[in-house]
Amino acid sequence: MQPAPMGKAISRNAVILGLFAMATAALLAWTNDQTRERVACNREMALQHSLAEVMPAGLADNNLLEDRLRVTDRRLGRHSYTVYRARRDGEPVGAVLEAEAPDGYGGAIALLVGVTYDGEVTGVRVVPPHNETPGLGDDIETRKSDWILSFDGHSLDSTPASGWAVRKDGGDFDSFTGATITPRAVVSAVYRALTFYEDQREALFSADSDADTVSHCAADHGREA
Repeated sequence: MQPAPMGKAISRNAVILGLFAMATAALLAWTNDQTRERVACNREMALQHSLAEVMPAGLADNNLLEDRLRVTDRRLGRHSYTVYRARRDGEPVGAVLEAEAPDGYGGAIALLVGVTYDGEVTGVRVVPPHNETPGLGDDIETRKSDWILSFDGHSLDSTPASGWAVRKDGGDFDSFTGATITPRAVVSAVYRALTFYEDQREALFSADSDADTVSHCAADHGREA
């Protein structure tokens, strides 16, 4: 018995739809494969830019991305974090710590904290994205205010423990009008990161690097790692 005309049309359309889906999946897979290194390179360059913001140019002469290790400590946050070690002529001169303020108004706030070998803050930056309130809590970003720069030059030696709080709580750091929770969380996170660094500094610089030394940018664009 011959299939009905409508049944033939449905079968034909189903085959066409199936072929279209397979072709689309293949195209997406090919595109992902072709752009993987480019995406990885862009991430690497963005990270290098962020590290340069908190570790002054000229202080170190090594590649921080190649001299790093993963650590776990509650003072940095609830997960594992990377410590990027800065050296000059092979000698340690500072580090950049990943840290997290878990108690921001909109949730956790990721941070990069740059310090000299002696523990003086060279820079703090918020790592986007975050969920702090626009127009209030997002003043922690340098594109909105220079508040985050107020950490520069502070250390555990220069600022007593009581000073690591916003002025409303009796500390040395300003808060934002109508938004105290966010700066309070960031100040506390930076303080905890500094105490971790002070306690673990010798161990951090004596450990072997965890870094994958293959630069995605070198592979993608022919630049040297």
